[in-house]
Amino acid sequence: MRGSGFGWFAATPTTVPGAPSSSTDTGDMGGGTTTVTVAPGLDENRPPELADLGRLARRGVRSAVKVARLEDRPVPSAAIREHLGAAETSDVVAETWASYEMVNVQTAVDAWLARPGCTHRVHGVHGYDEAVRLAGLLEPRDADQARLGAVQRTNRSSGPDGATLPCVDRALYLVEDEQGRYVVFVRSATPQYGITRASVEVTADDAAAARRVVARIKALSSELNVFRGQVLSFGGDMFDGGDSVLAFHRRPEMTRADLILDDAVLEAVERQVVGVARHREALLAAGQHLKRGLLLYGPPGVGKTHTIRYLVSTLTDVTVLEVSGSALHLISEACSAARSLAPSLVVIEDVDLIAEDRGMHPGQHPLLFQLLNEMDGIAGDVDVAFVLTTNRADLLEPALAARPGRIDEAVAIDLPDLDARRRLFDLYRRSLVLEASDARIDAALARAAGVTASFLKELLRRTALVAAERADRLGGGGHDATSVAGPPIATAEDLDAAVDGLLDTRSRMTRILLGSGDPGTVTAAFDGTDDVPVGGVFGDGPAGVSSDEGAGWES
Repeated sequence: MRGSGFGWFAATPTTVPGAPSSSTDTGDMGGGTTTVTVAPGLDENRPPELADLGRLARRGVRSAVKVARLEDRPVPSAAIREHLGAAETSDVVAETWASYEMVNVQTAVDAWLARPGCTHRVHGVHGYDEAVRLAGLLEPRDADQARLGAVQRTNRSSGPDGATLPCVDRALYLVEDEQGRYVVFVRSATPQYGITRASVEVTADDAAAARRVVARIKALSSELNVFRGQVLSFGGDMFDGGDSVLAFHRRPEMTRADLILDDAVLEAVERQVVGVARHREALLAAGQHLKRGLLLYGPPGVGKTHTIRYLVSTLTDVTVLEVSGSALHLISEACSAARSLAPSLVVIEDVDLIAEDRGMHPGQHPLLFQLLNEMDGIAGDVDVAFVLTTNRADLLEPALAARPGRIDEAVAIDLPDLDARRRLFDLYRRSLVLEASDARIDAALARAAGVTASFLKELLRRTALVAAERADRLGGGGHDATSVAGPPIATAEDLDAAVDGLLDTRSRMTRILLGSGDPGTVTAAFDGTDDVPVGGVFGDGPAGVSSDEGAGWES
């Protein structure tokens, strides 16, 4: 409000004498209005009354009772002493896990508690000291800091398609079975309080019993690991306290017909990855190692990722861990998980991104060398396969040559030749009706030499669009895609028009974005005839694959 000679000042709600129990007061606010609400029955300026003394007395009694009953508040130390039936307890035995393993910790604890003859009570632990441990909860002096209450749980990913498991944040389990009584404190990672790992801490009236419980929970977390046999990707922050570091994915469903790859190339890939997994027992019996490394290299867009999808769909009983992009710094964690979840497949895409020159960072250990060391550190009888992809094999060659044996097979995947382009064309045509002879189709594909599968997929889409636009210009003619169900009917002329558009000089950048051509050398010169091929910078290669490179796991 504004007072004369004093400028602006704040106004508090007041009671207007004679006003009803609830009213409003509107005043000038520099051209606007303000509404002050008067609380019902409130008049702080009235003289003291006898009822005020009663209110003060009741408030004082409530405060005194609260303080007097403070020691009767449920606290961990009292509950533990009552449960164990002894003033003294044994030492605390603890085990820790990575933060993202909390879902496996909870699975193990739940399974251990579900044993026949086992009963338990569970309490949430609350208080100011978020970093408190079980040893601290045993001390009566901490009663004013920690208290028992409702159990707080956080849903954590436990499988694909959004499956979750409620996991405790901090919980105290008072457990009893035929062998004795135990106190189990389970805690999720809370990095904001300096707790970067999940943990289980156990005490009992017998130290040996506490060690047995911890060992059993540790074993169950491995036996019942929800990551085993799943398709996972690493990402996020290892120390965010959540489980975003590991994401579940559906296992892709692919058949051999979905992969357009030269038979000899596919045979080499399958023998190294699938063949070793299929014959692991025979190889071990022959004294041969199981760990192996496969490098898929070639230009962008030729289908390296699609080839991996096919491998993942084939290895249905294998755990897959994919590491790429911003998660490349988690290589050590991925390799550790691969060892514990074997048989497993570790996929590292665009590995050239971590192929740093050792001299660039004196005193540091580049991630590529860390990866090679991790690969070398896996025991020979552990079934772990590494599949690496790169567009720049030249960057990797010096490091791989300096660490022989990490990569056992390097397979080149090239741009599709004419035969592969025709197979890709048939695969991507799907339900498109194309009234064109094989000769006209082959002529169009001959012009599109040196292109990727992504280019051919876009070519067919544009062919369908050209056909739909032509039918629309002709007034429908029974083929208007917007007025009748079903695909438009495309002709050889529609296909040629789509090829012309993609090979036109104006589409140079489009071809680059589709993985077809080099930004410095590709030209689109052609004379307009149907049978004159226009080669890309790479020319025809010996093999072809189908893919949208980098399209991810679930296409």
